[in-house]
Amino acid sequence: MLLILIVVIAGAVTGQATQINHAWATFIMRWLHVLSGVMWIGLLWYLNFVQVPTMPKIQPVESRTAITKFIAPNVLWWFRYAALATVVTGLLLAWMNNYFLQAFTLRPGFVMIGIGMWMALVMAFNVWFIIWPAQQKILGLVEATAEEKAAAAPRALYASRFNTMFSIGMLYCMVAQQNAPI
Repeated sequence: MLLILIVVIAGAVTGQATQINHAWATFIMRWLHVLSGVMWIGLLWYLNFVQVPTMPKIQPVESRTAITKFIAPNVLWWFRYAALATVVTGLLLAWMNNYFLQAFTLRPGFVMIGIGMWMALVMAFNVWFIIWPAQQKILGLVEATAEEKAAAAPRALYASRFNTMFSIGMLYCMVAQQNAPI
């Protein structure tokens, strides 16, 4: 809603009405892509740099319940769907700008954005098929034995740490595309 208000005010101030055309649609898609990406990577970094390292410091252990029963499931919901939205809007943006196939197949001129796309796809796979199933067990959202919970913890941690490190390269590739000669 705020975005619409900004666009209307900008149009009134400049005296130019906004035309809904391909350029406008790709702008909106890029904006949605960046917005969802900020949420995804922001939550990824929150989990890895704040929540996970802080949990063992919370004493008594019973005090962790607020995080494990309420905050973490909510964070993980936003985390998963931000990952999905980022990937979908990114792929749609590439398709709308006619470079999906070139980037996906790492053709010259599209290598950096293509590597960024592939890295994001790997990260999204980790979110949905490694981190989330493991977190469901860890947080008690699905039934799991103590052994299954114990096995899920390092799997979720390693996949999440992998994504954190991968996110740095992925962001670099996506931003560097406009300046990359390859």
